[in-house]
Amino acid sequence: MGSPQHPEQPVSPLSRRAFLGAAGATAALTGLSWTPAFKVLPAEAATAAPPDFPSGLTVYQQAWSNWSGEIAVSPLWTCSPSSPADVVTLANWAHAQGWKIRARGMGHGWSPLLEPNGATGNILLVDTTENLTAVTVSGGSPASVTAQAGVSMTTLLTDLENAGYGLTNTPAPGDLTLGGVLAIDGHGSSVPATGETPLAGHTYGSVSNLVTSLTAVVWNPAQNAYALKTFQRSDPDIAAFLVHLCRAFITEATLRVGANVRLRCQSTYTTNVGTLFAPPASAGSSSYAALVNQSGRVETIWFPFTTVPWLKVWSVSPSKSWLSREVDSPFNYTFSDSVSSSESQLIAEIVSGDVSVTPTFENLEMSIVGSGLIVTGTWDIWGWAKNTQLYVRPTTLQVTANGYAILCARADVQRVVSDFYTYLDNALNTYAARGQYPMNGPWEVRVTGLDNPADCGVPGAVQAQLSALRPRPDEPAWDTAVWMDVLTIPGTPQSQQFYRETEQWVLSNYTGSYAAVRPEWSKGWAYSGTAGWSDPTMLGSTIPAAYRTGQAGGDNWDTALATLDRYDPARIYSNTFLDGFLP
Repeated sequence: MGSPQHPEQPVSPLSRRAFLGAAGATAALTGLSWTPAFKVLPAEAATAAPPDFPSGLTVYQQAWSNWSGEIAVSPLWTCSPSSPADVVTLANWAHAQGWKIRARGMGHGWSPLLEPNGATGNILLVDTTENLTAVTVSGGSPASVTAQAGVSMTTLLTDLENAGYGLTNTPAPGDLTLGGVLAIDGHGSSVPATGETPLAGHTYGSVSNLVTSLTAVVWNPAQNAYALKTFQRSDPDIAAFLVHLCRAFITEATLRVGANVRLRCQSTYTTNVGTLFAPPASAGSSSYAALVNQSGRVETIWFPFTTVPWLKVWSVSPSKSWLSREVDSPFNYTFSDSVSSSESQLIAEIVSGDVSVTPTFENLEMSIVGSGLIVTGTWDIWGWAKNTQLYVRPTTLQVTANGYAILCARADVQRVVSDFYTYLDNALNTYAARGQYPMNGPWEVRVTGLDNPADCGVPGAVQAQLSALRPRPDEPAWDTAVWMDVLTIPGTPQSQQFYRETEQWVLSNYTGSYAAVRPEWSKGWAYSGTAGWSDPTMLGSTIPAAYRTGQAGGDNWDTALATLDRYDPARIYSNTFLDGFLP
């Protein structure tokens, strides 16, 4: 039987099924990444191989699961192209055969943008991570990096660091591909601190906002075939590709980059949650907004039924403080990289229905953070940017998460977080009074700027039409996004109902000239009460309206969908979920 230690070893169909059953049952408890774990070649497969598959390209079956294990598909036919030209060949083959091809990265996401749960049919997964990983850093002023879509963010940021460059905003996991980050407007947590001057080549918005050009495999009417096409940032059509929600196949992108910086990250767990998220009228120097103004880079992780959150504050620090520990590699919070036997036992009890242990579990999680920071000496670390920014590994507890970007004015950040904390605390206490605990993970809060196209340095640069960080021209005071995620173990009783109630509260609270809501594409949204990504009103009306309101006609949600359809009229880059959501 194939195993994570021997991922290339073929297995028989019987062993494959046994493996899938065992993996699915234990993934949430162990936090182990079980995907992909084996390859089944056509001669050993239980189903017929794709017809007339291009010669010179190897096709095989491989299982796939997303980060939380909520989306799992039986072994699908998969290919690992060696070059962008191979992707063109696959696209034209799929078009001729009536197949779909899906650009597969690391699978570190929650939403069904790649494939919905249990997907079957004529689907070819195209693994970008084996060969489409080239990186070229071009120094000078301005500097840039050209990278293929399958490169991991860890590798990309390491290559940039070695050349003296870095990013201000980047997601916390390193096991993301660049293509995946661009598909869903990946981001970090940063805004300018009070008095901070932005560095050239950096952005406080999404990684997509740094793109100066990208190459995709698109339909070419003149050739009557799919072909490679490079879009420049000033081309109006690139606006749909910068954040494309897996409705396109990007092979390569060039991003503007700037000089690398040293960051100090100080972790504390002594600030009371009520102080951090106090109402604006009573907020003091330890409030979330005050810390954002001081450093510009703040993240909080609060476990409900505890009194203090894990608070991370980054600051630009050219010189190391004598209090700090220098780090020369990322992923320094090793205490959060695995699941202990005590955690596993409590998780098993929760999943089996004994949710009364939730407060105990939440307090255990926070105690692990507190003791872990001390034991590992990581409460105050200093080093090149990526070494403090990247901290989530594949072995971190794999929970599910909803996610929203709240667009607002910088002056309203404290109001935004205080409103949500008050709602969340009251809602969870109401549930607890009934003996119900629908949430057993943390509430995470980050803050970023919006996408300013000028950051990429290209004259006439256009905005990413489907980015949650796209500014609203009708609300010029809105310059900030507060990102909020509520995490829980998949299958927790009442969690779907709670997510539905939370989403509806968010939509009703952050309205008018105060704020607006957009989904975090990689996370959970559109809750029906029994499942995510399934509420017809959210999918068909609310979300599209969030990308139409305030935008010019001919440059909004509908424009993006029309552009993606024009470059993929056969919809070979789609799936059953996207066919309904992005018709």
